[in-house]
Amino acid sequence: MKFSHERSGDTLVVNASGRVDGSNASDFLDSLQGTFDPGDQRIILNLSSLEYISSAGLRVLLMAAQNLDKQEKSLSVCSMTEAVGDVFRISGFDQIIDVFPSVEDAKQG
Repeated sequence: MKFSHERSGDTLVVNASGRVDGSNASDFLDSLQGTFDPGDQRIILNLSSLEYISSAGLRVLLMAAQNLDKQEKSLSVCSMTEAVGDVFRISGFDQIIDVFPSVEDAKQG
């Protein structure tokens, strides 16, 4: 699992790649939260290069979304691969976290 990010105003786009499962879910949470700055109001997680996410990875996203919501900030995901999108739909996470087809759509969202 690797991360890169880019910031535009109060929006942070985090690009995740690789796999997220039980063996690295806590590292995923630490890495994700480590990219947040106090001025970030919208966090967009670009999953176009994420190959796999397990239930442990979904729990991390839920925790991050809940923590951000408490701070009146938002987390959305975009550009999911078919496999990751299937996991989101089957688990119902697409009803919990805003999902967009692209980074640009998420920025407008």
